[in-house]
Amino acid sequence: MKKVSLVVHQNYVEDVIKNLYETGLIEIIDIKRDGKEILDDLEKGQINPDAVTCLEYELRLTRLIDILKKIKPKKSGIKEFLNPELPEIKSIKDRTLDDVFSHAEGVLGEIEKKILELEHKKQELDERVEQIKLDLDQLDFIHDFEFDLSYLGESNYLIIKTGKTDDLEGLKKETDKIDNAAIFSKQISNGKKPEWSILIAAYITEKEKIERIFREKITEFKFNVTQGSPREIINSLNKEIKQIQKQKKEITSKLQTYVKNQLDDLLALREEIQLERIKKEISKNFAKTNSTYIIQGWVLEKDEKFLNESLTEVSKDFIICNFETPSENPDNPPTYIKTPRWAEGFKSLVGMFAFPKYNEINPTIIMGIFFILFFGVMLGDAGYGLVLLFLSLFGYIKIGKHSRLIRDWAFMGIWMGIITTVVGFLTNSFFGDFIPRFIYGDPELPLYSIKIAGISLPANSIKDPIAILIIALILGLAHLNVGVVLGLIQAFKRKKYKQALTLKSCWIPLQLGGGMLIGYYILDFPLSNMLFYIAIMLVIIGIIQLFISEGPIGFFGITGYIGDWLSYARLLALGLATGGMALAFNVVSQQIGGMIPFVGIVIMIILLFFAHLVNLGLQSLGAGIHSLRLQYVEFFNRFYEGGGHEFTPFKIKRRYTKIEKEK
Repeated sequence: MKKVSLVVHQNYVEDVIKNLYETGLIEIIDIKRDGKEILDDLEKGQINPDAVTCLEYELRLTRLIDILKKIKPKKSGIKEFLNPELPEIKSIKDRTLDDVFSHAEGVLGEIEKKILELEHKKQELDERVEQIKLDLDQLDFIHDFEFDLSYLGESNYLIIKTGKTDDLEGLKKETDKIDNAAIFSKQISNGKKPEWSILIAAYITEKEKIERIFREKITEFKFNVTQGSPREIINSLNKEIKQIQKQKKEITSKLQTYVKNQLDDLLALREEIQLERIKKEISKNFAKTNSTYIIQGWVLEKDEKFLNESLTEVSKDFIICNFETPSENPDNPPTYIKTPRWAEGFKSLVGMFAFPKYNEINPTIIMGIFFILFFGVMLGDAGYGLVLLFLSLFGYIKIGKHSRLIRDWAFMGIWMGIITTVVGFLTNSFFGDFIPRFIYGDPELPLYSIKIAGISLPANSIKDPIAILIIALILGLAHLNVGVVLGLIQAFKRKKYKQALTLKSCWIPLQLGGGMLIGYYILDFPLSNMLFYIAIMLVIIGIIQLFISEGPIGFFGITGYIGDWLSYARLLALGLATGGMALAFNVVSQQIGGMIPFVGIVIMIILLFFAHLVNLGLQSLGAGIHSLRLQYVEFFNRFYEGGGHEFTPFKIKRRYTKIEKEK
């Protein structure tokens, strides 16, 4: 990575910005934030006024696009997922901003008013429908009452109100205390808390008492209609809803015409204006003199020569380009992670933890490989692995062409499925003991039987968990030591030699010496006197290294390291959980299938399908989470800090448009 500083004459700054945007080689630094010392003598760059105009057009276009998108017919469910509709790519000419504004004004002048009027009318109709539904909901409670709604309210002599209550007895006691008050009721709901619709009439002189009763015991109905009996109004409102639906359908039909004829053009025009706005806004990150602009940013070292040549050409040599090697502090350069295409999905795994700092070891590929390996061991069932494999292949081939994210994750899923399948066949698990139980007729039989180099396959993780535990701990030891080696490399790379020779390297003699002593005292491995004393010396050397680096508290690092190592026993634990639950589902399904002739077979098949589907989902989630934990906690703890930010160059990102090539 190189830090680049550009001094360009103001007459050519627009051409330089356009070149930077099109080539996409520089991540531009905000001088106000990252180069404050420059602003002590210079002026801060300002946003080009055209950016405001771009934003205004963008907002107007977005409003129309949002309206039309709501009207556009959409696929739903699995059909949309499997075959998403791709945007139409419009070819556009490389034109001036004035031409873009002129075109935008022409398009908006033709359709903006019409679309907004239709949307406004549609909103009015929707609001009216909501009012009608509110009235209908309340009228439904009192449809058995024979009175005209115009009677509700107050007159010179009477006050009449209606509502609903859940305390009819209490209400009657209150109204009995009022002279010449009449109450009519109708039960509208049963259950633990029944409700009644209420109509109360009284002399106007009792107004305060009636209003107090309504506040305390009744939910009063408020209507937008004022005349007619409840039944008559219900019929009238239902007819009005039908008329409104007809009007809405006509409006929707007109808007769908705009969707068909204009939506893709509006999306393309908005993107064109958005790209122009981004170019105009970037000048706020520059510094300015009377006649020049100063631009700072980051560029990949391999692009230095090309950038220099292209900028010199577009600026007619009215530019000064200065490239310098950055320091980690205070420059804090961005990090560029270069990965092969097949490992693109691994970057998101690293990003979920923390992006590597500049010049920090990139763990992406190593982490991804171990993640897939551990996932396969923890899921550990060939049947589940094949399901995962075929789903991932389908996602990669069918859906991946529409989404880069799905394609990257599906590619990872393919390898996760392969490893899971292999581990499952090695550990005698195919949907648990499905084949021996339902096909061989003897759950004790293995899937197959073969001997390679004196090793009998398949192993049985449920019957012989110690063998799987040993393999898990060996994998864990390998994983930890890869981290130790990377930590050593990192320390030497940063010239932290003391740390490399103490804290980072102490684990090598500690593991060698400690391993030999554990084998001698606990596992009864034979050890000659010379090797015994060598082992003791290695342990002492490792402890001294750790003591020099961390002091006495460093001894807790030894127990921490052992704890990290033992964490890899989860490879066995989750593998056993997968196989055990699959086996249990098979046993239960078989028992149920044998209870009821004929029908039991169907029930057994359905139960097996859904039980294994649930088990696959739960165990895949657990395997993914725990595999990530082994990377983030046990592995990264050996060497990784993170805290960097990804190199994000200033470049064009198109979705709806492409520049028409000149013939």
